[in-house]
Amino acid sequence: MRIVVTTTAPDLDSPVDPRFGRGAYFVVVDTTTLEWQAHPNPAAAASGGAGIRAAQFVAEQKADGVISGDFGPNAHQALTAAGVGMYLFGTSASARQAVERLKAGELESPGGSAREGRQPRG
Repeated sequence: MRIVVTTTAPDLDSPVDPRFGRGAYFVVVDTTTLEWQAHPNPAAAASGGAGIRAAQFVAEQKADGVISGDFGPNAHQALTAAGVGMYLFGTSASARQAVERLKAGELESPGGSAREGRQPRG
C-alpha cells in the first residue's frame, strides 16, 4: 500500500504536520517495505485552493491513503473522488510512527465532512 504522510521535514522520522493543504512536505511510503520518498508540498504557498491542489498531488502519487491532522471540505471531497483514503494521525509523533499505527489499524478516518464532526487529533 502507498501512503502519503504530511510532515514538517523531508524524512520518514520527521514530525507529522497537522496541516494537509499547507503542510510542508509529503512523504510517500510503501507500507510493506517502508521505502519512502519525500516531496515538498507544491500547494503549501498557494494563495487559494491549497487543499484541492494538495489532493491532486497526492492522487498523482497513486496513493491509497493519506495521513494528516485535518482535511478541509474541498480536500476531503477531492480525495474521496480520487479514491484516496484519509486517516487522522492521532497521537503519532513521526511519519514512521503514523504508518506503523495505520498498519496496526489504530488510526481513524474523518467521518462525513471533515469540518462536521471532526475527529479529535489526540
